[in-house]
Amino acid sequence: MAAAKPRPLVAGNWKMNGLKASIAMLDAVAAGYDGGLKAGVDLLVCPPATLLAAFAQRAVGTRLAIGGQDCHAKESGAYTGEIAAEMLADAGATAVILGHSERRQYFLETDSIVAEKALAAWRAGLVAIVCVGETQAEREAGKTLTVVRRQLRRSVPEGATPANLVVAYEPVWAIGTGLTPTAADVAEVHALIRAELRRIVGSAAAPQVRILYGGSVKPSNAAELMGVANVDGALVGGASLKAEDFLGIAAAYRG
Repeated sequence: MAAAKPRPLVAGNWKMNGLKASIAMLDAVAAGYDGGLKAGVDLLVCPPATLLAAFAQRAVGTRLAIGGQDCHAKESGAYTGEIAAEMLADAGATAVILGHSERRQYFLETDSIVAEKALAAWRAGLVAIVCVGETQAEREAGKTLTVVRRQLRRSVPEGATPANLVVAYEPVWAIGTGLTPTAADVAEVHALIRAELRRIVGSAAAPQVRILYGGSVKPSNAAELMGVANVDGALVGGASLKAEDFLGIAAAYRG
């Protein structure tokens, strides 16, 4: 008998956007979530660190979860400007995005750094959302599967389980560009990730690890992308900044 699919997750990565007034958007998401979506999908909002505690407090009593966008590998210390996983948890986060392509590109994060941060997330009781994905040049060179496999094997440390790990596939060339791979392309990469998860967490647990797709996800293409085999939700960038669009993506799971 086939293993049951995991409960889908739609996570919003606000990146470096949002001020205190943005709490109105969170309220709109919460209202829409309670209005018909919560039976079929989990929603996670990852605001900038300056808003995390306020958002977590506002989300009390709702089904919304709040997450961080990054963390340091150490629990504390002389690391000016950094935020420990324990600090995120203390502020009310339940998950943290790690290894996003923008962190890998602009801050030169390696797979080993991502793995250290994943361990830190687990140490603090957070779910690690580990991002993988190829650049345009890597795709054109036919290296997509090789790159994603390498990133997974090196970025996910021992100790991963369906309860503490989410994998997000975000082709770098599709993030914020309006471009998306075909459904067949997404299916191929997600099948590879699922196969790698059998090695990482074991065959029995692998079907329960959620694999998200990210990269120019919007309400108009969400149903098609979320319907692809081994796609268990979405990691949403720009569209998560508008309640209507974010809820529209989550609506792919209505009912």
